[in-house]
Formats: sequence, C-alpha cells, structure tokens
Amino acid sequence: MFKKLIKKIINTPFIADYRQMWPFVRPYWGMALLAMLITIPVGALDAVIAWALKPYMDVMMIEKNENTWWIPAAIVLFSALQGALTFTSNYTNTWVGNRIASDVKIRLFDKLLSYDTAYFDANTSGNVVMRFNKDVDDACAGLLNNLKQFSTRFYSSIALIGVLFYNSWQLAIIAVIVLFGALFPLTKVRKRIKDINKQTVFTNAEVITHYNESFGGNRVISSYNLYNYQDERFGNTLHQTFRLGMKMVQRTGMLSPLMHFVVSLGIALVIWVGSWLILSHQITAGNFVSFVAALILLYNPIKGIGNSFNNVQIALMAMERVFELLNTIPQIKDADDALELKNIDGTIEYDHVGFAYVEGKPVLENINLKINKGETVALVGNSGGGKSTFVSLLPRFYDVTEGQIRINGQDIRHYTLHSLREQMSVVFQDNYLFAGTIRENIMLGKKDASEEELQQAVQAAYVDAFLKDLPEGLDTQIGERGVLLSGGQKQRIAIARAFLKNAPIVILDEATSALDNKSEAEVQKAIDNLMADRTVIVIAHRLSTVRHADKIVVINNGKIAETGTHEALINNTDSIYGALYHAQMK
Repeated sequence: MFKKLIKKIINTPFIADYRQMWPFVRPYWGMALLAMLITIPVGALDAVIAWALKPYMDVMMIEKNENTWWIPAAIVLFSALQGALTFTSNYTNTWVGNRIASDVKIRLFDKLLSYDTAYFDANTSGNVVMRFNKDVDDACAGLLNNLKQFSTRFYSSIALIGVLFYNSWQLAIIAVIVLFGALFPLTKVRKRIKDINKQTVFTNAEVITHYNESFGGNRVISSYNLYNYQDERFGNTLHQTFRLGMKMVQRTGMLSPLMHFVVSLGIALVIWVGSWLILSHQITAGNFVSFVAALILLYNPIKGIGNSFNNVQIALMAMERVFELLNTIPQIKDADDALELKNIDGTIEYDHVGFAYVEGKPVLENINLKINKGETVALVGNSGGGKSTFVSLLPRFYDVTEGQIRINGQDIRHYTLHSLREQMSVVFQDNYLFAGTIRENIMLGKKDASEEELQQAVQAAYVDAFLKDLPEGLDTQIGERGVLLSGGQKQRIAIARAFLKNAPIVILDEATSALDNKSEAEVQKAIDNLMADRTVIVIAHRLSTVRHADKIVVINNGKIAETGTHEALINNTDSIYGALYHAQMK
C-alpha cells in the first residue's frame, strides 16, 4: 500500500516533469540548492511577527508593562532580514532559470535542425517559435519560481501552523480543516485548463505566423492590395485568442473567489470560537491576537492562489511540450550500422522507387533510372509531375516509400546523412541567403576555405561581375533573405557557394526558371562551369538549356514517360519531349 502511494506520487505530472528537467539542472545544482535552502528562513520568518504578538499583547494588556520596545524593533529587524533573503533567492532563481533556459533552447535548436523536411512542411513558422522558444521561456521561468513559491509557502505554512497550535490547538484544528477545504478545488484545475491551453498555444502560434507572413510577403500584400484581407485574417485569429482567454476565465475564474469565501468562513469561525475560549479563560488575548495574525498570514496567499496555480499548471504543461519535442525521434536518421560515403565511384541508381507524401496518394511510381559517374541528366515534364520530389529523395530530404536509391551499389539509407549530403551541392530555384555579407554566404559552402579558393568560386560563378558595383565588395550586407540583391545576383552567390563546396554530385532544381533572359544567360554560364567534371541532375523548365545533357528523362504524372538524348528524342515524331521542345521554340 505504502509502495503504491510512493509510486503514484513519483509519477504525478509535477514530479515527473521535474525529474525530466534534472539533467539540465544538474550543472547548476549548487546555485539551485542555495536558492531552495534560502526559502526555509524566508518562509519561516513569516511566523516571527505572529508569534511576537503574543508576548507583546500579554505584557501590555495583562502585566501593564510598557517596556516592550524591543519587540517591534525585532519585528523590523527580522523583516529586513527576510527582505534581503528574498532578494537573494529571486536573484539566484533568475540566474539558474536563465542558464537552464539557454541550455534547453540550444538542445531544442539542435533538435530542430535534425528534423526532416516533412516536419517543416507540416508546421508554420509561428508554431516553431511558440514550441521551440516561448514554451521554453514559460517552462524554465516557472521551473524554479514555482518550486521556490511552493517551498517558501510550505515552510511558511509549517511555521505558521506551529504558531497556531502553540496558541490554541482547538482553533488550529478548525484552521487546518478550512485550509484543506480551500485548497481542494485546485486538484481539478489541470484537467479543466489543459485543452484550452493547448488551443491557446496554437492560436498564439497563428498570430506569430501572421506577423511573419506580413513581413516576408509585404510586396505581394502591397501589389495585390491585400491589406483588408490580412486585417480580417489577423482579426479572426485575435478573436479566437480572446474567446479562449474568456473560456479560461470561465473555467478557473471562480477559484479565487471560492477560496476567498471558504477562508472567510474559517476566519469567522475562528473568531467566534476564539471569543468563547477567551471568555472561558482557556486562552489569553495575546494567544488570540497571535493566532489571528498567524491565520491571516497563512490564509492571505491562499485567497489569491487560484490565479497563481493556473500559471503553475501552464508552466508545467509548457514543460511537457518541451520534453515532447526533446523526446521526438526524427523519421529520417542514421541507421545503427550506417557507413561513411567517402567517394562516388559508381552509379546512382533508382530501383523501382515509389514515394507518397500522403499514404495512398503516390507522387512517384516505379521509377527506374541509372545515372553514371560524370553524367548530366536532365529532368523535364509537366508541372507537378514529380521532378522536384525525384531529386529531393537523393539527399534524403524525404525517404522513399518503395524501392531503393543506391550509390556505389549501396542503399543510401545505409550511409550517414552527413557523409551523404557532403557529396552533394544543391542549387534551388529560390535559394535561401542568410542575413549577413556576400562573403559569409559563399563561405557556407566550405567554412575553412582559403581566400584563394573563395576568389576562384567568385570568378567561376561570375559573382565578380557585379561586385565592382558594390562599395563593400564581398563584405556587402545583403539583408534578410538577400533582399538587397537581384534574383540573378542571388543565384550566382548560391552557385559560388556550391562551387566552394566542390561536391561530386550537383543538383540544379530549376535554377534559372525565375530569371529574365539576360540574367538567365549570365547564370547559365556560371552553371556550366559548376557542371564541369561532376555528376549533374538538372530540372529544367526551359528546354533550350538542357540540349547538351547526356540523358533527358521526361517525368509525367509520377512516372518516367521516356528517356534519351536531345537528338534521339527530338527526331522521334511521337516524343513528348519533342512536342514540348518545338512548342517552346515557337
């Protein structure tokens, strides 16, 4: 029976959450322990004022002795000491809490970077900010603060209950029964607010997403006059947030008033019974005044504890969400016996490959293709046919749902992700540039590259063609997402980054389709340099750019429709590629 009780207590959400947090607390356990130990005198000193009133009242009223100046002086001294200890406890708690929050955020950020592409497809930026940042702040701010408040109130309550029994055991029994009666509604709080809190986190994430979309899509909003549309969406989300906030008040707002009422009943009952005990000479006036003072000090925090307890539960639920993320295992990860892919010596082979983003809705079906070392393969076909998905499977942005992709005869799932992706450079249609300088963005291809290697990449990608017009050259700030550069300039920086990486496999995902003719011609020269002596897979919208490919693969509706060289396909009167090519040339 006793063992079951202990096990039940250990497995309560409160204890379980704190057990999971221990690895993060361990490096700072000394400071955390100090903060907790300080709560003992901070809480216990609450009882000093109440206890001191008994001798003060008895000496003044019974013995008529006015030489009691030392009692108020002692109260002031103890209050000053309590204030100093409270400050020390708050400072220590804040220091430990912030250090723990930083450590948890670092771990979570590392976890975020390990998530596969499908996670980012399914989640908004607002959800990521809420789950990986705001929840950590809520959890860690509440971690020691909640424990400190609980510890302070615990020792304060023990000391004050001691004063109650010291003055009158009869009144003390009444007070303790009322105390437990007032605290009983708190046992139902977690269940009442859990679903609302979950919805509130979701709507708050939507609010952040609206801000991010308004920032990133400001030009679209302006050009399409979407101000009213955006206002309406934002207003609807805020209305939902308001509705959930009011629902939270409906479910928990009566806690504090109810506890206030129960406490008031207890005080009234104590006064009534206490008056009878004084008249029957079972306690002195000093006992009664000291008792009431201790009772008020004990009950006052209880009257407002409803709202505080809500915050405690919200912090604990945030902690649970944090550990839900930390305990999540990414779907795409290294196998236990994963090998290092050091060189591309053989072919890249798609063997009966199938893939579906949603089960039962295949995007690719029965794909079979061999790509020899040093070969350039162009993927063409209708939009939505599966070309981008085809190349996304090679660096394992997603894993195949059927068949295998092999490099050097080995299933790519048996290579480490790091070594697999080290062998590839990818240039996307809309390449992401990070806030910073041109130099910093190119150096991401090889962070320890020499100045000579950097200059070679800059020249090969024709970045130097526009550097002369920038006063800071390579050290020019480009703004968030490279907003201060043109599309062609951004593409050439991305190509220079790929040059610097010098990977044997190059993937070009419609790298020129968003550019005008002049920019495309400039970028195409850079791409031609990048493709030299490498295995290349290129997705092309403009078929004129892939005429010299070793192999052209037409992918339509998730299947390979035809394969061949430009000449072979163009001369085939039934060729899909031929029809597309002639249509574009016209």
